[in-house]
Amino acid sequence: MTETIVKPAGAATAVVATQKPLLKVDKLAKRFSVRGGILRREVEQVHAVDGVSFEIAPGETLGLVGESGCGKSTTGRCILRLIEPTSGTVSFEGRDVTRLDRYVEKSLCRDMQIIFQDPFASLNPRMTVAAIIGEALKIHGLAKSKAARDARVVDLLETVGLKADHLRRYPHEFSGGQRQRQRIGIARALAVEPKLIICDEPVSALDVSIQAQVINLLEDLQEKFNLTYLFIAHDLSVVEHISNRVAVMYLGRVVEIAEASQLYANPRHPYTEALLSAVPIPDPKVKRQRIVLKGDVPNPLNPPKGCHFHTRCPIRKDPICSTERPELKPDANGHWVACHLR
Repeated sequence: MTETIVKPAGAATAVVATQKPLLKVDKLAKRFSVRGGILRREVEQVHAVDGVSFEIAPGETLGLVGESGCGKSTTGRCILRLIEPTSGTVSFEGRDVTRLDRYVEKSLCRDMQIIFQDPFASLNPRMTVAAIIGEALKIHGLAKSKAARDARVVDLLETVGLKADHLRRYPHEFSGGQRQRQRIGIARALAVEPKLIICDEPVSALDVSIQAQVINLLEDLQEKFNLTYLFIAHDLSVVEHISNRVAVMYLGRVVEIAEASQLYANPRHPYTEALLSAVPIPDPKVKRQRIVLKGDVPNPLNPPKGCHFHTRCPIRKDPICSTERPELKPDANGHWVACHLR
């Protein structure tokens, strides 16, 4: 049976309007070197993330969407410094994460955690659930003894909907397509009592009938522990329900940011319009006009000049679209869009 996803009404406005940002990303960029030749010198660069900027308020959920390869996951990993950014700043509670030394950065690991897309790949098959979740408690000194650590692990398992007898099991003994294995990853992220959790496509590896259960769990945990989420996903219908605001990425750049209800009702950027036109409507009587973009996504090794989207844009206007990079600017309603013509 599929559960219904329920989102509190009016949450987005209250969160964004009254609080200072917990996380601020400013002009974040990441380029990967491509090496070749006998001497293995750098010959090209992959522009994975290209000047991304956004803010997340405490208790807010910001959805990050876009096509595969647009830089969503790389952005999340750069925020945590799992991947070192090439340039830009990431400020968490006013502190620039990119300039902290390793000793200070360790203390921030308690405040910022991640839930990976593939729970099986991110869980050590040689470790039991008790060891996987308890490892963070041991590293950060959050449990004085093994008994206290196991008690804390049991409490975390029960918080995410698992049982105490799962303590001594290994990851392969849990269901992958269902919710159990992903719940271990959620419990591990909660172990150090973080303030920010980056959810890197946490439901894409789950059965469709189970996705709503995990989404509801994440919403319950957010309310209980006052968590803040950066929710990375492909499924636009899921993002609409769980997010307060939504940011849309295309080829390494953020092209639009708005409150979820506002963006889905009135998308401003032509790329966002095309994405939303592909979302199925669960009503056979309602038909949506499909916008089919021409051409393929440009190669990130050599992205187009000006607006990255101009090679596929149905409303492009040269020479401005092909020569000048559009800035991400807000309107009077706080709807941010990077487009010369909107």
